[in-house]
Amino acid sequence: MTFEAMAVSTAVVALGEIGDKTQLLALLLAARFRRPGPIILGILVATLANHAGAAALGDWLTRLIDPNWMRWILGASFLAVAAWMLVPDEADEMDDQSSSRWGVFGVTVVAFFLAEMGDKTQIATVMLAAKYHSLLSVTAGTTLGMMLANVPAVLLGERATRFVPMAWVHRIAAAVFALLGVLLLMGIGAPVLAP
Repeated sequence: MTFEAMAVSTAVVALGEIGDKTQLLALLLAARFRRPGPIILGILVATLANHAGAAALGDWLTRLIDPNWMRWILGASFLAVAAWMLVPDEADEMDDQSSSRWGVFGVTVVAFFLAEMGDKTQIATVMLAAKYHSLLSVTAGTTLGMMLANVPAVLLGERATRFVPMAWVHRIAAAVFALLGVLLLMGIGAPVLAP
């Protein structure tokens, strides 16, 4: 496991998650069920499954695509995600009947897994795994970042969002992604392919 891959993955996902639809989903689940234990465990399981798959895809892409092309693709992708970070998310409505069938844990796992499909942090996980070529470090880092952003949302509920200026958090996350994109386009920190 590499420290840099894990640290960067943790930081960009934790920042990117603040105000994201999955954080809003965590707030909604916490307000609705008032059972933080199963909600937090559900977030962890869903994130591990989703981000491990995303990291595996990113790792596989580095073996498939020429390193020079990969540098340009990743650089442009990081810049696109930087712009995407500035677009606010909205939480989706939840189905009342699904909660009684699956329990709080089951509803959380399914809702979070589906909410992360095609989300900024899932795309970021693919790109980070391609950049660092470290499946375990990136999966651990992005999962830790998700937990750092969402556990306080579950524990503190809606009050947590009142003290955090969401626009600034999104701007900082966008700046981090933009910096990574520019550095990649300049050839600094380009992905390293496995032998």
